[in-house]
Amino acid sequence: MATGHDDHDDRALVAAAQAGDRRALERLLAHHHDRLRGLCRRMCGNDADADDATQEALIAVIRGLAAFDGRSAFTTWSHRVATNACLDELRRRSRRPVPAEPDASASGRVGATPSDPAAGVAIRLDLDAALATLAPEVRSAVVLRDLGGYDYATIAEILDIPAGTVRSRIARGRARLADLLDDRASTPSGSQHG
Repeated sequence: MATGHDDHDDRALVAAAQAGDRRALERLLAHHHDRLRGLCRRMCGNDADADDATQEALIAVIRGLAAFDGRSAFTTWSHRVATNACLDELRRRSRRPVPAEPDASASGRVGATPSDPAAGVAIRLDLDAALATLAPEVRSAVVLRDLGGYDYATIAEILDIPAGTVRSRIARGRARLADLLDDRASTPSGSQHG
């Protein structure tokens, strides 16, 4: 890492922040903000909800920092806090009315060629849409493993579930994503039936 920041730096910043050093708290939050925001973006599926979840996660980190005992890495603990904030945001979102989305085939996105610069964006949008169909508890396991790069034990710690449950959720989530993404790839236009 270019900044040279590591778990030892986190421990020192946490200790200073717990002792009331505001600059240490700001440095700690600044260092972890982008990864927390990225996690929230993938969990929530859109920028607005991700911003809300990230803000709630940072507030929860600040409020809970005094009780953080260092038994796990700060990164693991903060990702658990962010995951919980995302799950809360998803529950709130499920109670809000959802505006209708425009037809995907009308956007010109479907059928983009690999040489098309928009193809990468289309793939990401397809992945985000597929992730959004997963149950939040399955999505969190898949996002932490496949997009966050965490091992099963760390995911189990973040989600506070057994490692076997993590494996099961990831397997179910990956299978569902494969089906959804295969379906999208095999139907270049929304009107191909026949």
